Amino acid sequence: MSEVYNSKYFVTGGGTGGHIYPALAVADKLSEEAKIYYVGNKRNMEFELASKKGYKFLHVSVSSMPRKLSPKFFIWGIKLVKAILRSVRYIKKYKPDAVFATGGYVSAPMIFAAIITKTPYIMHDCDAMPGLVTRRLSKRAKYVTLAFENAKKFIPNKHTVVTGNPIREEFKTTSKNTAKAEMGLDNRLTLCIMGGSQGAKSINSTAIELLKEFSRELNLQVIFQTGKKNYEDVIERLQKIYPAYEQDKNLVIRPYFDNMVSVLKSSDIVISRAGSLSLSEICASETAPILIPYPYAAANHQRINAKCLLEMGACIYVEDKDLEPNKLREIITGLLDNPVKMNYLKQNASHLAKYDAAKNITELLKSI
Repeated sequence: MSEVYNSKYFVTGGGTGGHIYPALAVADKLSEEAKIYYVGNKRNMEFELASKKGYKFLHVSVSSMPRKLSPKFFIWGIKLVKAILRSVRYIKKYKPDAVFATGGYVSAPMIFAAIITKTPYIMHDCDAMPGLVTRRLSKRAKYVTLAFENAKKFIPNKHTVVTGNPIREEFKTTSKNTAKAEMGLDNRLTLCIMGGSQGAKSINSTAIELLKEFSRELNLQVIFQTGKKNYEDVIERLQKIYPAYEQDKNLVIRPYFDNMVSVLKSSDIVISRAGSLSLSEICASETAPILIPYPYAAANHQRINAKCLLEMGACIYVEDKDLEPNKLREIITGLLDNPVKMNYLKQNASHLAKYDAAKNITELLKSI
């Protein structure tokens, strides 16, 4: 027998994990007592992730805005209007109590529709420099929730609340020993190398040169997420540099890990880009972060995110242009030789973790 709920909510956000996972964390919390509809583009990863959780998926055909005036811009504008009209129809059909949006182009049509239909909505932004959609459409939001205190000055709304990023409940409940067992690792120092779901070529190239040394000489267990697009290239290069890598039990190399909770919670040091959700999950995993911001991120938001952690003594910061094997080797050996510094970074990062963000955002949604 299907459950009958008195409350209904639309949750929207997509395109990248940084928009999708916070939206899903809030959806999971809301779903304990309400019916959830997930609004996104079925050609993006949000369709698979939301559908796996059993949420009814409402498709909107929308893409990112072209940066220059051209025929593509006008075609995009026509598609956006169609997506807004479709979103209005969704609201009229399902009558949600409120909309929760995590910013980005995927959420824009539903936010416009909420404004048109006078449906209350809350927006969340993950970055220290909020995205364009949040800056432009947050004025009429009932609340705007933020990951960073620094972001407040960019938001034209007095009702801003710094909640941190909504993260999965498992980050709070999974221990390091349990996570290492799930990853098939021993209870020893573990290094995670990742560049997001798509990977990062500069991080990959540097890591390939050092994997044998990290494993054989430093006796580190290494979890290496190459990114789906870069996996074959990484393996091809690794076979030339370290042909015996497949027999090395210290190395776990995958294009992508579905369970990032186990990956991060099992790690003691993490080398990563500086997307906001990644930072929130790293901080919730008691790790020492080495951050290499993507230099071409929109509005320079990754550098701004990473420098916020740097100011708190919660990371080692490296510019992408400065990343090379000798530099990374020096940083890693420096941490191994100085456990006090490693623990200092771990503790400062952990103090920034906000495990109750999803719960607090859910309370705000129910209040409106």
